[in-house]
Amino acid sequence: MQDNNQLKIIDPNTLVPTALEMKNSGYRLVQICATRTEGGYELTYSFAKGYRLKNLRFEIAEETEIMSVSNIFEPAFLYENEIHDLFGIKINLIKIDYNGTLYKTAKETPFK
Repeated sequence: MQDNNQLKIIDPNTLVPTALEMKNSGYRLVQICATRTEGGYELTYSFAKGYRLKNLRFEIAEETEIMSVSNIFEPAFLYENEIHDLFGIKINLIKIDYNGTLYKTAKETPFK
């Protein structure tokens, strides 16, 4: 049985063109996940086509800003707002930007 899951480490500056390639190849956005690391954050963008799952992953320093993929995959705006609210990661040009008000939390950016 062939493993249909793939992980590709990318440079954060190539996220948008790589996401566009995924869209043009018929993939859909499945999820965006962020986690805290020793030096900042690790983000994983998962895409699916049929039973094939591809993950794009990169690490960023704490104050690094990244570009939104919501102009390519519109539902990404929810993940991106969530990541901003919970981790404090600055994501530029989110199609629908809640500006830090998607969640009401006791502590601002609780996972920062």
